[in-house]
Amino acid sequence: MSSKFKVQSSKPRKSSSLAGGPGAREAVKSSQGVADLRPPVSPGSILLPYQKAWVKDSSRWKFGLMSRQVGKDFSAGYEGVSSCVAADLRGHKVDWLIAAPSERQSLESLQKWKDWAESFKVSLHDEQIVREGGGESLLKSATIIFPHGSRIIAVPGKPETVRGYSANVLMTEFAFFEDPDATWRAMLPSITNSLRGGVKKVRLITTPNGIGNKAHDIWAKNYGQNFGQDRQDGQDKNSHPVHPVHPVKNSVASWSCHFVDIYRAVADGLPVNIDELRAAMDDAEGWAQEFECQFLDVQSTLLPYELIAACESAAARETVPADFWITPPPLPMVMGLDFGRRRDLTVAWTLQRQGDVLNTQEVLALEKVSTPDQVEQLRPRIRHMERVCLDYTGPGVGLGDYLVKEFGQFDPDKHLWGKIELCNFSNTLKVDIFSKLRMAFEKRAVRVPVSRVIREDLHSINRVTTTGGQMAYRAPHTADGHADRCTALALAARAAGGKAGSGAVYVFATTRQSQILAARAERKVFA
Repeated sequence: MSSKFKVQSSKPRKSSSLAGGPGAREAVKSSQGVADLRPPVSPGSILLPYQKAWVKDSSRWKFGLMSRQVGKDFSAGYEGVSSCVAADLRGHKVDWLIAAPSERQSLESLQKWKDWAESFKVSLHDEQIVREGGGESLLKSATIIFPHGSRIIAVPGKPETVRGYSANVLMTEFAFFEDPDATWRAMLPSITNSLRGGVKKVRLITTPNGIGNKAHDIWAKNYGQNFGQDRQDGQDKNSHPVHPVHPVKNSVASWSCHFVDIYRAVADGLPVNIDELRAAMDDAEGWAQEFECQFLDVQSTLLPYELIAACESAAARETVPADFWITPPPLPMVMGLDFGRRRDLTVAWTLQRQGDVLNTQEVLALEKVSTPDQVEQLRPRIRHMERVCLDYTGPGVGLGDYLVKEFGQFDPDKHLWGKIELCNFSNTLKVDIFSKLRMAFEKRAVRVPVSRVIREDLHSINRVTTTGGQMAYRAPHTADGHADRCTALALAARAAGGKAGSGAVYVFATTRQSQILAARAERKVFA
């Protein structure tokens, strides 16, 4: 992707005055050149106490270890936008660089900053989006520009994308960067030049993501080596560690540390039912890390952006014409099916083997579609599949039973040669299918569509090694799903590869030879 060009997401707007800002009244010239003394506004009045503590802390180096869904980016956005507003009112310029683990998170964080700009009644001068190759290719940067030239620039948190800037820096969900150590080294020069915009500041905000990474290293050195071990023996397991309310500065280090777990946030007025949320999560380790902010294990991204980009191809398709499913395809196809009904998507990912490559023919995503209507859409597709691997857990049990009744079950151990393999989503299965999916990407043996939504979904799964040495896989819930596409692709790759570890030889049940083999039961047939 060597080509580069810029896409304007909106036309440049004329510069406009800023209607207020932090502090006392400001005299601002109107478009007619007449001084307009406007009443002050207080956008920050809606901030909760822990958010105000973050905003009021003007330390150059600031680290917020915070629970999920407590408004990390919301607080950071207020601080950044208010500094841009103040600079514009003085006729100065200030730049902020936002780096996040993914394109989606970078753009979502930037949107919060844009919302704050609207609260300050700022009419932005310009908005720009730059991508590596145009269309749905990888994001390089997204920028909003204030009337007097202050900029807020959002980039994916990678070493190559954070280089070349001189700006204040916010690294949001820093612990979840693909390579936080290398990104940290690449970012530091951005804050060294104080000639433009004054002394630069660094803000790190994140939920813990295991030990051994740069985020954990900085936090442990500045907040205390015994962090996460505060609970005393005999203390109620449902209680939570008591941490200082105010920012903490180590006597030697220079970082100002803010700790906000879910308990602190609720005590400060965040409207969340903790018991209900904990019960819904039903994952003690996940709860401790995501909401109690405890460092528990080691995590890494299953499919980094570079690995995904190497397997993106214009020949891979996300949609096909309606008549595609009328006639049998010339080459055999398989499907991975991740079923969802209310909260998650149903995704049916179809792969077709073309030589030594598995090429994507369709990524069907169904949202909040009734089960009978889903079956109607899936039926003509499954008819043309050699094999379908389906997530046979939760709501997928009912669908799996229905499809087996119509298309037959595939289970060589039981000498069943139908189309549908019911995959119980145990941790053993997850380790098997996701590790093999990673290998397929490393070998460039799979082709996926060039799509931002698909790319972000594939990038969302983290590979976790717990303190006990167990491997697991986790993914966050977002507006685009819960890694539903990545799960469906992993299931499709399983369908294309036969049953792991069986040592069987699979042949397609479309030839006379396969029929003889099935009749003799001398080999296990891929049907």
